[in-house]
Amino acid sequence: MKDKKRHERTRAQESTNAIERMYITMRHLFNRGFYKPMGISGETLRQSLLLLRPEIYGSIGDEKAELNGLLYVIERLPQGIEECTFINLTSDEGYSNSHFIPIIPEKRRRNCYRIDSEQMNIEITRGRSEIYDILTHLTFLFIESHKISKRVLIDEAGSTTRDWVKLESAVLSRKKLTQPEREIAITHMANILGRTFNELQEIYQDFATESQPERLLHIIYWLGKLAIEEQINNNKRTITFSPVLRERLGHHIHGEMWADDIKEVLFKNGLLERPIHIISANMHSVMNSLFAPIALKPLLAKKSIFEVYEALSMGSNGDLRNKVTKEALQNGMIFIADKSGTNIDVQIFDTTKIDVSKIDIQANKALLKSEKPVILVMDYAFGEQAYETIDELLKPYKGKGKKIYLNVESVSIMGKAGILEGGKGDIMIPTAHIFEGTADNYPFKNELSKAHLEGQGVDVYEGAMITVLGTSLQNKDILKFFFNSTWSVIGLEMEGAHYQKAIQSASKVRGSISPDVKVRYAYYASDNPLETGSTLASGGLGTSGVKPTYLITRKILEQLFN
Repeated sequence: MKDKKRHERTRAQESTNAIERMYITMRHLFNRGFYKPMGISGETLRQSLLLLRPEIYGSIGDEKAELNGLLYVIERLPQGIEECTFINLTSDEGYSNSHFIPIIPEKRRRNCYRIDSEQMNIEITRGRSEIYDILTHLTFLFIESHKISKRVLIDEAGSTTRDWVKLESAVLSRKKLTQPEREIAITHMANILGRTFNELQEIYQDFATESQPERLLHIIYWLGKLAIEEQINNNKRTITFSPVLRERLGHHIHGEMWADDIKEVLFKNGLLERPIHIISANMHSVMNSLFAPIALKPLLAKKSIFEVYEALSMGSNGDLRNKVTKEALQNGMIFIADKSGTNIDVQIFDTTKIDVSKIDIQANKALLKSEKPVILVMDYAFGEQAYETIDELLKPYKGKGKKIYLNVESVSIMGKAGILEGGKGDIMIPTAHIFEGTADNYPFKNELSKAHLEGQGVDVYEGAMITVLGTSLQNKDILKFFFNSTWSVIGLEMEGAHYQKAIQSASKVRGSISPDVKVRYAYYASDNPLETGSTLASGGLGTSGVKPTYLITRKILEQLFN
């Protein structure tokens, strides 16, 4: 038993060291300004990722290709990146005012621009976490591409296997593939990837887009083609960081613009000096909780409120969502679309304009009438961006020769996180945030507790949570260590410690908000990375996230209203 524990700890320590090595290397490469992922400069990143074998990247260390991990990465990178030899990470440098059409990845809102047949520019506006995220995904992608070239290259002169020749002719053929032609191409691709025909058939449609139905064939061909170029002609893919990005990073340029826009809107609407409750959430749950009972009253005669929330979350029900949005905009909601590049939209709710007698959340009308609170809902931040945005938002408003301190009464953070005990859709209530890779930990008094959310048909866990440097780097060994060690960690996410650091510095160091500011944190589980087949790469939450999202939202609103 002791030996097993020692082995577990050793693997966890090895993994932790590998993560730290990756971050130190990425910082070094960023300062250097460029590197070649499959050259000597990228070797530390490759070795560390192969040593780590993160859950999200599945069989990265095996000879066979990793399909779920590839899908996860491709959905977060711009379409066409597999064809590019040069990838340039830039700041917001004015490409939006050019003829270049932005390419926005399906699962990550970021502007990317295809400069020519060889180059893709990716705009970084969310700070270091975004750079780490992209570089990790690209390292995975290039490791996978070299697996392909190793299987198809016969000799150093560049001769390739029959499977590769057949795949190439299918991809380069201009005509639309018939089903038999597609199945023949998949057969050759299965041989190249070391996967079964059936495995590829099952995942094929997940890669397809309207403009590119055969996208998986296309991705595999281009990944293999560029890896062959690297091996035969030493034509190495290169990642560069623009001088402007290197100069701006860490200066809160986007966060400051974002916060100034919000404070300006609050000031113009006479809301700046009212009690403010900040909620970091999505752009639908607070609005739906307040206005669905009014806007969709006929529907509530037939369905429960949670069934209505579920209907609102389905992609096909745009008309229902429009009704709720219209009701909200007519009753005091102000929507601020982001112009700063943070990709964080904001909704402001003036509670004096909400008829609380028509909502189904318990509210102290007298209290609301006398205090006139304002609710400010901001969309999810990404990693370190959480510190940048909240840090800037909590600073005093400076404008028209005035300096006005915000009367922030509470900050509530809700979102998705990985759970280590329990499963998808369960709720986690943190008592502290531990920052991975540092000695920093942030204990706090959480206004939400397990007791508040129990007994609603969803399992609730309470305990410390770890703020990780990147969810895509966690493996079972590290997670088991956190879970079984004296830390007794219940889950992992990317923003908690950053939010708490900003709140503590604003309330206890700078004195820009009250030291008695109330904080609430609650997360619902998007995956359990300790269970095989339950990682983020295994697919979305579907409707299992609806109930926990709204249970948390309603409890936060109930506390604000009382």
